[in-house]
Amino acid sequence: MTDPNKIKVYVVDDSAVVRQALMHMLQGEPGIELMGSAPNPLIAGPVIRKTRPDVLLLDIEMPGMDGLTFLRQIMGEMPIATVICSTLTEQGSKIALDALAAGAVAVVGKPRLGLRQFLEDSRRELVQTLKTAARSRPRGIAPGPASARATASNAPPPVVPGVHGLAVNKPVVLGASTGGTQAIESVLMGLPGDCPGIAIVQHMPEHFTAMYAQRLDAACAMHVREARDGDRIQRGVVLIAPGGKHMQLRKSGGQYFAVISDGPPVNRHKPSVDVLFQSAAECAGKDVLAILLTGMGNDGARGMKRLHDGGARTVAQNEETCVVFGMPMEAIRLQGVDEVLPLGQVARAILQFDRRG
Repeated sequence: MTDPNKIKVYVVDDSAVVRQALMHMLQGEPGIELMGSAPNPLIAGPVIRKTRPDVLLLDIEMPGMDGLTFLRQIMGEMPIATVICSTLTEQGSKIALDALAAGAVAVVGKPRLGLRQFLEDSRRELVQTLKTAARSRPRGIAPGPASARATASNAPPPVVPGVHGLAVNKPVVLGASTGGTQAIESVLMGLPGDCPGIAIVQHMPEHFTAMYAQRLDAACAMHVREARDGDRIQRGVVLIAPGGKHMQLRKSGGQYFAVISDGPPVNRHKPSVDVLFQSAAECAGKDVLAILLTGMGNDGARGMKRLHDGGARTVAQNEETCVVFGMPMEAIRLQGVDEVLPLGQVARAILQFDRRG
């Protein structure tokens, strides 16, 4: 009999070694109950549909039916918080991004060799990810190209090109975590190609950010790329902080530039939203718009408070449209937010900030 106070987890992975290691790991974990496991979606499907676990831990590459196809089926029928656990080769990264776009909450990488030891070493991170996923609000994603994914409930309002050429250079800084890949895409899809330069920190593994930027670049009017050290923050360009590195802003000659650096994680993250926001507070002061979207934890909250107190414009995503209402909630709690908006109105807030000059 299941314990209603525990998070019910179901594992789908074709590797017997992985299933056994996860069973050993999760069976003794307080607050988590392993409901069962299966070597492929064809076996897992009927069980999941009947028992409906809180979290699905899903591999991608499996015989019979791949994990991505199965995820799309499940999210279309009965959205379940899903964590992808897969090898992160270049091809694997692309597929994992497809999974995030299809509604997966998070992606956990695993090596092809030394799986058992890796899973044991990563126990704390994996358990935290599962607990985060259980608190999320999974949303089914309609099939189709990225440009067609927005629905009437979350689509940004129609926008018109801003006034531009001679406007003062005012940057936008944006941070997100769990659920952020889809949220960022939704925001950028609502912007014309001549918007102010945007610097983004999305908590994401290093294998992912370049490919994620390429995907956004193909879907959005603005040019999107993974940030390089020394890149200028300029109109029509979105810079994504590279995974495994911090991104800061610096000002020189009236222009803003990205500084990419190594260093210890901040708030357990690298890149960290707080690192970006604190640097924006130092060099841009009130001439910046800071946005905090869906995500677990408090990364970015203190930086947003500092920006707010320095006169910057600050916006947080509202609880109803967040996958995880953690980071925005913490910024609101610190009284660092000027405006709390549903995701579909964030693009408009950027345009309004731009028009104020």
